[in-house]
Amino acid sequence: MGKRHLALMLISVGVLSVIGSVAFNAPSTTNELDSKGKTASKGPTLPSDPELPVMADGRHYPIVPADPGEIASLLIDVEKALEDSSTSKAELPSLGHQQQVIYRVLSKDIKTSEQVLTKLPERWRQVAKRHLAARREFLSMHRNSNRPHLLPAWRIIPPEPGEKLLSYYRKAEAATGIDWEVLAALNLVETGMGRIDGVSVANAQGPMQFLPSTWREHGIGEGDIRDPHDAIQAAARYLVRRGGLQDIRKGLWGYNNSDHYVKAVLEYAALLKEDPRALTGLYYWEIHFASEMGDLWLPVGYNQSKPIPASSYLKQFPASKPK
Repeated sequence: MGKRHLALMLISVGVLSVIGSVAFNAPSTTNELDSKGKTASKGPTLPSDPELPVMADGRHYPIVPADPGEIASLLIDVEKALEDSSTSKAELPSLGHQQQVIYRVLSKDIKTSEQVLTKLPERWRQVAKRHLAARREFLSMHRNSNRPHLLPAWRIIPPEPGEKLLSYYRKAEAATGIDWEVLAALNLVETGMGRIDGVSVANAQGPMQFLPSTWREHGIGEGDIRDPHDAIQAAARYLVRRGGLQDIRKGLWGYNNSDHYVKAVLEYAALLKEDPRALTGLYYWEIHFASEMGDLWLPVGYNQSKPIPASSYLKQFPASKPK
């Protein structure tokens, strides 16, 4: 597939809304009320400011405290709520977005991130290290690039329900031997698990960002390049063809010719292998775009048929920019 990455969007990421009507915490559980009468619990109170502009759904850009101790405390509460199967599914979009923005902010601030890590219990420290390592690999990919002043011609759409995506990853694993965690990580970093409906500068398309020429290769693309199920199965077959069963790094290099990219995907895959419940947070990540105007949030409903100046977009949607 070559170097046709979607730009500075994440991912994660991984990413990045009012997305999906069904939430999930682990491969075999959901956050909906079950037949045993389990009631949903309310998640932690997230930082808020009534003066901040809000999106159409009433949410504002997540706030990250300045104090490392406060960040650590907030992060612990958010991580615990995301893995708790009793957390109300209505809370999950905000929790996932809060988690994502914390890691995006800390990834660019080495000093603060180190202070936060020392204040986390060992379990959450290791989780945070995975997130930060992955995000910093993506930052390294674009370290020498100028931040664009134009926002992309994308449409941001709700992804498939979480349980469906997980079933697609597992089906592809069963058919090819490629770990489902790797496929989930790819789906995250390529299009935020299908939120980005757009074409890259190299003409890569669909939720797994296939070049049409690659899709047409015998034994790779079957069905619709824009269909999540079909694209995930094709991605697994492509990784096999590129040597992924012998060395997944080699397979991922074929997907994107960057060591930084490969390392980032494997960090997210390792996070999921260590605790599949981490998929809940990743599923609820929003789409962010690192522009010259800052780290902009492009929510579900963003729809541009051609690139638009970030400054113009912000005049219409000031909630896209952090405080």
